Amino acid sequence: MFNVGARVAVLMCAAGFLLAGCAAPESHLTKREVVLPAGASAGATPYSPGVRVGNIIYISGQIAGEAGPDIRPQTELALKKIQAIVEAAGAAMSSIDKCTVFLTRQTDFAGMNEVWRNTFPSNPPARSTVIVGALPRPELVIELECMAHT
Repeated sequence: MFNVGARVAVLMCAAGFLLAGCAAPESHLTKREVVLPAGASAGATPYSPGVRVGNIIYISGQIAGEAGPDIRPQTELALKKIQAIVEAAGAAMSSIDKCTVFLTRQTDFAGMNEVWRNTFPSNPPARSTVIVGALPRPELVIELECMAHT
């Protein structure tokens, strides 16, 4: 005979299986769509700039190495790239819900925040800021990734 703990485990597994089975038909209805900003071509990079699944938009890390070594122009350009992706998905900057900021220099935090406040003057998205040792190219001081909704 099963002990009580084993019976509960079996019932929980059965319930999970049934619930998963009930949810499965809807999973094929959620469409995954690559989001490309105007002027971008599919396959230009080994990743998608953005991906929409249902009403959620996942925005890949955006960089701005061509803006010079200063944090302010790099932040502004990365945010403009994010805006282009969000708008290509049919949303606006106000629909950004969460961002992660990767900085290579802790001393750039205040400058990044200055640009951030200008971009999101009210109701800014949730945000994490992480200081990293390096980004993919040596001239990069910031990378931004976000999630938004439509």
